[in-house]
Amino acid sequence: MKSILQHSYEDLISIDNLLLAWQEFLKGKRNKKDVQIFQFNLMDNILQLHEDLNNRTYKHGGYEQFKINDPKPRIIHKASIRDRLLHHAVYRILYPFFDKTFISDSFSCRNNKGTHKALNRFRKYANIVSKNNTKTSWILKCDIKKFFASVDQETLIKLLDSRFRGNDTAWLLKEIIKSFKPNGLPLGNLTSQLFSNIYLNKFDQFVKHKLKIKYYIRYADDFVFFSEDKKYLESLVPIVRDFLQTDLNLTLHPDKVFIKTLSSGMDFLGWVNFFNHRVLRNKTKMRMLKRIKNNPSVETLNSYLGLLKHGNAGKIKTVVLDQLL
Repeated sequence: MKSILQHSYEDLISIDNLLLAWQEFLKGKRNKKDVQIFQFNLMDNILQLHEDLNNRTYKHGGYEQFKINDPKPRIIHKASIRDRLLHHAVYRILYPFFDKTFISDSFSCRNNKGTHKALNRFRKYANIVSKNNTKTSWILKCDIKKFFASVDQETLIKLLDSRFRGNDTAWLLKEIIKSFKPNGLPLGNLTSQLFSNIYLNKFDQFVKHKLKIKYYIRYADDFVFFSEDKKYLESLVPIVRDFLQTDLNLTLHPDKVFIKTLSSGMDFLGWVNFFNHRVLRNKTKMRMLKRIKNNPSVETLNSYLGLLKHGNAGKIKTVVLDQLL
């Protein structure tokens, strides 16, 4: 039986929650002009938002669109300050509840998870399946094609309704989801991070409880399976493809399905992973060197040093250190 959220809609839209959400939203944004304008009449803006939510007259606004390269071109959709404040208010109430329902091997956009812990779990599972490199370990890696743009809003709304039983919280979440046209989730909303994990949690549960696969890791829309049996992994591909298509209206990327041995190295989360070491993917290395050349600030260099300590990257680490000296 599915657990139901104990917090009420009133808790979510309360003045206290909106004020706490504002403090969280404000971090690193105090110098933004639109933030300063909103803050100038902060209490009036928060009281008006609360009233609109309380009366169910709230309408989510549109989005400002712009492109970034991170590293491939992406379109970011930026909501208004008022709507982004609401996203934070929703997130701070719903995240702790939903996070408890996620599997431990899901690592994206979660507290105390992240890229480095996903890579460490990769190493742990590789060691287990290869029996400390005494057996051949096969890895199946898959990627979902245009995931955020492909999320089916009606399917997501049904998944959320099953937790909220059609109450006011369900109405509000539907308003946020349907604000993005015609379908999918906007890259840029804090709520999109949570919604994406809720959406793919259905797949995670299928993998763990129906397929009963022990050694599986997902980070966003990238996921890997480990096995001693190559043919077994090959047999998983059509099963995974069918489930994603039938239950979630998602498409497995046909050019990003790989089955490789651990000894030959598996590209996962920017690193090529082997049994007892990992090296930076060439594209990641070239991108890093380009950014260092264009922006050799102390903050940028220190962030790269933090990344590089998680793998074997002696040469590029020397380049970064030379820039700091």
